[in-house]
Amino acid sequence: MTTFTIDSTANDVLAGVDLTGKLAVVTGGYSGLGLAATKALVAAGATVVVPAKRPASATEALAGVSGVEVDELDLADLDSVEAFAERFAKSGRSIDLLLANAGVMALAETRVGPGWEGHFAINHLGHYALVNRLFPALSADGGARVVVTSSGVSPDATLNWDDVQFENGYDRWAAYAQSKFANALFAAQLDVLGQASGVRAFSVNPGYILTPLQRHLTTQEMVDAGWIDADGKPLLPEFRSTEQGAATQVWAATSPELTGDGGAYLKACEVVRRFDTPEDRDQAVRLWALSAELTGVDAFTS
Repeated sequence: MTTFTIDSTANDVLAGVDLTGKLAVVTGGYSGLGLAATKALVAAGATVVVPAKRPASATEALAGVSGVEVDELDLADLDSVEAFAERFAKSGRSIDLLLANAGVMALAETRVGPGWEGHFAINHLGHYALVNRLFPALSADGGARVVVTSSGVSPDATLNWDDVQFENGYDRWAAYAQSKFANALFAAQLDVLGQASGVRAFSVNPGYILTPLQRHLTTQEMVDAGWIDADGKPLLPEFRSTEQGAATQVWAATSPELTGDGGAYLKACEVVRRFDTPEDRDQAVRLWALSAELTGVDAFTS
C-alpha cells in the first residue's frame, strides 16, 4: 500500500524515482497543478513537452526549468490538436507519460467549434482527440501511462445524454461537472482499449487547490462560497498547495503499485473508485462512441 497521503507533494512521490530517458507530455504544464507536475517530472530526470495555448506565456513561466520543450496547442481547436500531433509524430519519439491536465471551470456560456459547450469541448473532447492522435507514440515503446485530471465525481454522476451540449438551458457548474465525469469515463475506456498495446490510463481528483483554474470566478464569488476570505486566504481546511495537488497525478503516472489498477479514479494517492459497474461501463462505451463521432478520430478503428 502507498505511504503517501493528502499532504504528500509531487517531489515526495518521485523521491528516488529515476525518469531519465522518459518523455512526458503535460497539457497546461506551465500553470497551477501542471506546472508543479512538470517541475517534479523534470527534477526526476524526464524530458517534458508542454503544449500550450499561449506558448509565449508558457515559455516565460518555465524559464529556468531545464528539460522542457514548449509547443502550441489549443484544445478548443481540433485543427490545432491535429497539427500538434503531426509535429510530434515527425520527431519520431515515443511518449512514456501523458498528463491530460489543462482545463477550464465555471465558464460563462461558451461555444467552440461547431457549437460545442466549452467545458465538454476543452476538458474532454480536446484531450480525447489529442490522446487518440498521439496513440501511435503512446504505444510505440511498450506502452505508456495516461493520467486525466478530473475533479470530485458524485457516486450517481451521469452525462446529460439528452442535451450533452447544454443547448436547452445552461448551468456552468453542471456543465463543468459533466466534463469532469467525462474525463473519468474517458480514462476508464481508454484503459480498456489501450492495455493490449501497453497503454494504461487513470483519472485523478487532485482535491481542493487554488490555481488559475478559478480565473473565471470573481473574488467575491469565492468569498461567498466560503473558499477564501477577502484577502484571498483559503478558508477550507481541505485546501492544499499545487505541489500537493500534483502528487496524485505523478503517482498515477509512475507508481508500480498501480500496475493492476488501470482505469481507476484516484485521490490523495489512493484508488477510490473503479468504473466497472454495468452502468459505468455503458456510459464509458457510449461516451467514447459519441466522442469519436464528434471529433472524427478513433485510434481503435480502421
